[in-house]
Amino acid sequence: MDSHLSKALCCTALAFSCAVAQAEEITVTDIAGRDVTLDVPVERVILGEGRQVYLLGALQPEDPFARVVGWREDFSQADPDSYARYAAKFPELEELPTFGGFKDGTFDVEQAASLTPDVVLMNLEARGATEDAAYDAKLAELGIAIVYVDFREDPLRNTIPSMRLLGQLFGEEEDAEAFIEFSESQMERVKQVIEAEVADDERPSVFVDRAGGYSDDCCMSFGPGNFGEYVEIAGGDNIAKDIIPTTFGTLNPEQIIAANPEHVVVTGGNWDAYVPGGAWVGVGPGADLDAAHAKLEALTGRTAMTGITAVENDNFHAIWHQFYNNPYYFVAVQQLAKWFHPELFDDLDPEATMKELHERFLPVDYEPGYWVTLHER
Repeated sequence: MDSHLSKALCCTALAFSCAVAQAEEITVTDIAGRDVTLDVPVERVILGEGRQVYLLGALQPEDPFARVVGWREDFSQADPDSYARYAAKFPELEELPTFGGFKDGTFDVEQAASLTPDVVLMNLEARGATEDAAYDAKLAELGIAIVYVDFREDPLRNTIPSMRLLGQLFGEEEDAEAFIEFSESQMERVKQVIEAEVADDERPSVFVDRAGGYSDDCCMSFGPGNFGEYVEIAGGDNIAKDIIPTTFGTLNPEQIIAANPEHVVVTGGNWDAYVPGGAWVGVGPGADLDAAHAKLEALTGRTAMTGITAVENDNFHAIWHQFYNNPYYFVAVQQLAKWFHPELFDDLDPEATMKELHERFLPVDYEPGYWVTLHER
């Protein structure tokens, strides 16, 4: 045998044996409290929601799609601005097979099985529908594991364990811990000040207008969780916390007028895929902030905003909706704190935090446009 060929074959065999040796069977506890046994690092993954790439991007910025063999088709519609930036850098994502949703019953088990994934990552809120449709049993019969993560239903409790869990699955524990340390340290920059300086009676009342302008109905909001909890950490008083019992819900205009909030925070994004040309406020990476400001101002004319203090004082703000649904929530908390208590956070720069997040952890470059407020333009 040719010596070069022999050497190449030996190297190939060695590499294969090393890869096999590196594989390890472990049991992890997912966010649903289920024990799941599988080989790590996982090599073939289906994303049960496309926006799970927010987590993968922070763990594997060099190529977050290297192990993704399929994903739910929502990222390009719910966050087209971020999708475009990822697609420009990783064009292969546009060739990935796409799936329907678990909650709406359009997931195709046979299609998933044909891709021979090691694991399907599911969002926690899809668990009930997954089990009702017996997707979990069908996938288990095929030897495909389901692992639940959560960065939406209870992000402040579940995002960090979800990142740690993905670190285990992908063999990226050190990167996961580095991100977690950064996240926690940025949250503490707000928490410590609020706990030390803001009494309960000094908290301004806040209405979070979830996806304001997305429809003619008014008004979706958050109860004690998600953005509602961000408000509390940032030193505000969420007017819906005692009205909406769960994370998501709705207030009627009379309830908002009666509460007379001192601040209104509209969550916005580019939703042309869902409501073309809608009244929603288009904030996000690279957003046209003049256009966003004009749309934000137009929302002050709704019945629910009649005579409230937030409108009278121009304490009417918009912030990127996807902060409710990704591990960067600490940036949103910082910006909220700066709006609610500017005198306490003069030296806090949420935009600098967002830039550092991108430079240290994310595969795409930072572009401004994630928030706007009436009193600054």
